[in-house]
Amino acid sequence: MKYFVSIFLCTFLIFSQDVTAQEESKWPELDKSPLQFSYYPANVAWRNYLTGEDRNLRPKIKVSYSSPAVAGRTVFGDLVPYGKEWRVGANEATEVTFYQNVEINGKTVARGNYTMFAEVNEKSWTISFSSESGIWGGANRDVSKDVARVEVPVVISNSLRENMAIGFREIDDNLAHMVISWDDVTVNLPIAFNTVSFPDNDVSPADLVQYPDNSRFRNYLKTEELEAAVPAIRITYGRPQMKGRDIFGGLVKYGEVWRLGANESTEITLYKDIKVGGDEIKSGRYNLYAIPTADSWNIIFNTDRPAWGAANRDEEKDAYSIMIPTSQDTEVLEALSIRFEEIDANNVNLIFGWDTTRATMKISH
Repeated sequence: MKYFVSIFLCTFLIFSQDVTAQEESKWPELDKSPLQFSYYPANVAWRNYLTGEDRNLRPKIKVSYSSPAVAGRTVFGDLVPYGKEWRVGANEATEVTFYQNVEINGKTVARGNYTMFAEVNEKSWTISFSSESGIWGGANRDVSKDVARVEVPVVISNSLRENMAIGFREIDDNLAHMVISWDDVTVNLPIAFNTVSFPDNDVSPADLVQYPDNSRFRNYLKTEELEAAVPAIRITYGRPQMKGRDIFGGLVKYGEVWRLGANESTEITLYKDIKVGGDEIKSGRYNLYAIPTADSWNIIFNTDRPAWGAANRDEEKDAYSIMIPTSQDTEVLEALSIRFEEIDANNVNLIFGWDTTRATMKISH
């Protein structure tokens, strides 16, 4: 009898420790509405694989959006109510980058970053572009910052799309349609300056992390909280999973350049100058790469972007290189994860974690 009681107590303690460890984990889980990217033209996303003149291809438009699923629900008229504004996705407001001036509904929209919203009705949508950024959805948004608005008709399809998707159809050299599709509804938004290219939900879904964390939903904050919620750093990255594989020293080989994620190269946006290990890194956007070894990583900031992974990386555009230490943890992270851990008002640790390996880069800002 004592033997069986001991076995029961040991099993209970191990189970309790596992539950506690999971509850206390600070690492982000895979999102049910994964972040997606759509480029126009589509092949600009992997331009570092192209050769000749194609290597000089530049993006005209990039859309960053979270892709919710139908999941058995009635979408339009219920989950997305008619007559109310919708973020055209999930989580953070959908973002559109125009790399050149474009014309929407007869109005010129200057190159830059915008958020996109839609007032959804049964037969048409009214799509708005706003210069307001750093917001979660459309609640409490400042409509005075809208720069363009256009009404587009709804097309009902016989085929159903489980996950919302945004792609592009080329009409001619000076016109493309942004195509938004979910469930049985599709809308086409003409943008002036092929076949529709929709990204599938990726097995290594993209995600983003931002510091400070509350700078992602400034529209929910009180006036007195805004000063401390100015974005300083943002990272977007693909999140591969272990799936039973040996990661460091196996899948990710020691001594070789790694994209620090999956698919597109991991991108870091610095909204202000920072210091790492005594080196000053100027504000701007960079691709992040790593050369891992058993006890340290060489982190590389590269300005040749966008790029798909580390293949054919232009080393002449490596702007900064910093060695950071690694350590081992008891918690096994199935998916690559990145998070910020604040030290004080002027310093924060950027921590990369996968499997049991942790790499920490201290940032002063």
